[in-house]
This record gives sequence, structure tokens and C-alpha cells, in this order.
Amino acid sequence: MDLKKFRITASRKKKKLTEFLVKLDKIVPVDMPKLVADADAKTWKEVDCMQCANCCKTMTPTFRKADVSRISKHLGMKPKEFIDKWLHKEEDTGDWVNNTQPCQFLKDNKCSIYEVRPADCAEFPHHNKKPFDAYNQTFIDNLVYCPATLQLVDRLKQRVEKEYEW
Repeated sequence: MDLKKFRITASRKKKKLTEFLVKLDKIVPVDMPKLVADADAKTWKEVDCMQCANCCKTMTPTFRKADVSRISKHLGMKPKEFIDKWLHKEEDTGDWVNNTQPCQFLKDNKCSIYEVRPADCAEFPHHNKKPFDAYNQTFIDNLVYCPATLQLVDRLKQRVEKEYEW
């Protein structure tokens, strides 16, 4: 995955895709779940997260209490030790997030704690959220971080504009 090329493409497409998602807040095709499923299946045939890992390199998940408990136990640490070593609380949200980027658990584009990773990571990039259009702001935010989200939204835009009165 050429992340430099992705960043250029994402920057170039972000405005139009954002406009599409904003409009999608108001006009939702009746068969939206099918459109999303089709576009998502095609997207995952082309995108391999382990060739990318841009989310782990440039973003931080939110660590919930259950995440901290599960991960610290897996690492043989007390939750407080885990927090003190790797996390800080965001002032504006009060969320626990990584101290560093890339993520301290990213090794060779793979998550070294994959089986116990934070729920936020396990759910990323949130393409399976229902209803899809309720998460448009999430997708807008992720357009510049996730090649899969960029491709998914671009595919949806092309199909909706082609097949529907838009």
C-alpha cells in the first residue's frame, strides 16, 4: 500500500465525498444496506489492512475500562500500570487514548495484541454499523485515514449518482 499516494488521492477526493455523505444524511436510497454490502465486499477484495495499517500509524483508539482490563491482564500488568505506561486522558473528552503514534502495539503492520485489541480497533473502520447513514460523520473523518473507507464511499457515490435520482 502506497500511503503517500493514498494521502494525495484522499486529499483530492475528500471534498466531493464529504458533500456526498452530507447529502446522504438527507436522501437515503431505500436499498442502502444492499448498496453498502455490495460496495464493502468489493472494497475488501482490494484493500489489505496488513499492507496499510495507516489507522494504527496515525490514529489512536479509545480505550474503555473493559479494554484496559482485558489488555493489561493479557500483558500480565495491573490496569493502573498499563494506563501509566501507555495512555493519557484527553482533556476535552475524558477518553483514554495512546500516548504515542504509531500505536505501541503495531509490529510489522500487525497488531501484537490482536486477540485482545480495544473494541474501537476491532470495530474499525465501522463499515458494518447500522444504519450506515447514521455514521456519515465517522466516515467523513476517516476518509483521510482509511483507504477502505475512501474506496467504499467513492464506490457508493458513483453507484448512487448513477442509479438514483440524486
